[in-house]
Amino acid sequence: MKTDESTLSWYPVPADTKRLLQAAAAAWEDTASSEALIHQAIAQTQTDLNVLVAAYRYFFYKNNNSMALQMAHQVLEQVQIVEQLPMDWEQLKPILISRKEDPNIRLYLNAYAASGLVLARLGDLETAKVITTRVSEIDDRKEFGASTILDVLTRPLEDDE
Repeated sequence: MKTDESTLSWYPVPADTKRLLQAAAAAWEDTASSEALIHQAIAQTQTDLNVLVAAYRYFFYKNNNSMALQMAHQVLEQVQIVEQLPMDWEQLKPILISRKEDPNIRLYLNAYAASGLVLARLGDLETAKVITTRVSEIDDRKEFGASTILDVLTRPLEDDE
């Protein structure tokens, strides 16, 4: 697949960062090279949400769960800073409910649900259940995938008989 400047013209990141992301996509099969390019893009922008989301997706699909989780946490932190969100869940929950259609809040909920999925992949099932339960309580339209993950995590084991 050829990537050029027009392929990702919609992606609002600096041109040099965009070239790094395009090069990483082109080098997908060479994990060492593509990962180095992703790390360069992160280093250039550090807090750019678009780059952090791209990095999360990259690491998730490369099955690098620890880095995917780190990127999800960085997205959460950046949205928390930009939107001045409280850290305490009891204070945060009503804000997320009332603003769940705002783009940054949607991104926060997506990243939080994604962290639950990655934690489940890493075997931290209890924390994954807490996170997916929280997102499910807010996500009445089941848009963020948390309820599906929660269903899998809480489904009783079936007898193999």
